[in-house]
Amino acid sequence: MSRQRVQVIDDNAINLALFQALLGKLPDCDAVVFADAHAGLAWAQAQRPDLIVLDYMMPGLDGVQLLQALRQTPGCEDLPVLMITADADKDTRYRALDAGATDFLTKPVDRVEFSARARNLLALSRARRALLHHADRLAAEVREATAELRLRELETVLRLSRAAEFRDPETGAHILRMAHYAQLIGRHLGLNGDDLDLLLHAAPLHDIGKVGIPDHILLKPGKLTPEEFEVMKQHARHGYDILKDSSSAYLRAGADIAHGHHEKFDGSGYPQGLAGEAIPLFSRIVAVADVFDALTSQRPYKPAWPLDRAQAFIREASGQHFDPACVDAFLGDWPGVLAIRERFADDDAALAPQLAGLLGKV
Repeated sequence: MSRQRVQVIDDNAINLALFQALLGKLPDCDAVVFADAHAGLAWAQAQRPDLIVLDYMMPGLDGVQLLQALRQTPGCEDLPVLMITADADKDTRYRALDAGATDFLTKPVDRVEFSARARNLLALSRARRALLHHADRLAAEVREATAELRLRELETVLRLSRAAEFRDPETGAHILRMAHYAQLIGRHLGLNGDDLDLLLHAAPLHDIGKVGIPDHILLKPGKLTPEEFEVMKQHARHGYDILKDSSSAYLRAGADIAHGHHEKFDGSGYPQGLAGEAIPLFSRIVAVADVFDALTSQRPYKPAWPLDRAQAFIREASGQHFDPACVDAFLGDWPGVLAIRERFADDDAALAPQLAGLLGKV
């Protein structure tokens, strides 16, 4: 059992010697004495002893004033305090109680009663500290369990994202680039850390609905007929239906992104024809990120566009296809865009560890 510290604050040297001697007889107890109230307060705030024996009447800073200052100190709100006073008046005790005193003794102090009260308060302090340590252990266990659940959740997100790839000519690098482009846009729009994390990991789910599109349409090398394009457009609704109503915040965000990333700012998009801010913000962000990467990536059915041509297209479509704020955020950090493009080049073997990195902070 660890030793406990009792602080005594009293301007009377005889009282200090008495209390120190009585405390010295208690098992596993060390007494620290202070004749100066200000010095005693500073030590208590810094050291947080197991018990404070505090005289009520002291010059400069009386016991109630000291106690009030102590209770305003973080971590000292519940320290046991035994108030010693020669004044048995109820008003005095009421003041001390309001200030946060735990127990009282009046002078002249009965030695047996002092030892018994000090022992009881030290037992209270030990129980309090044990409870705090138990709470800390429980909090640590909860954090560990939550981290494990989050890892499994992100693994599900990644596997769903990769599932769409197996039925689509897009590469794993596309997932990484567009997710990081989306995060870049979100950062410049002022999203907080949790939302940026959510966006990074939900953005790859934007095309999950393509698992419901027939191969002869999804993999067609040439231009789709109007009828085929109507079928292709259904992937936005399919993605939403797959992910909606999930208990996972990542999958719910992915549902909104899948549903809305083909909406256009002027209302001419699909599947709902939403316009402006009626389109979820994450969907407006992913629209810019997805289109830019699609334009600048080579596919079996098209060559990659030069960067300046894709940049001009995004700028010209601001206010029609894209949210102008998202366009400004994206094009306003062109060095960041180029860094992402360079970091996640089309090399699936080299990118495997970075795809796995979507399971944590990338």
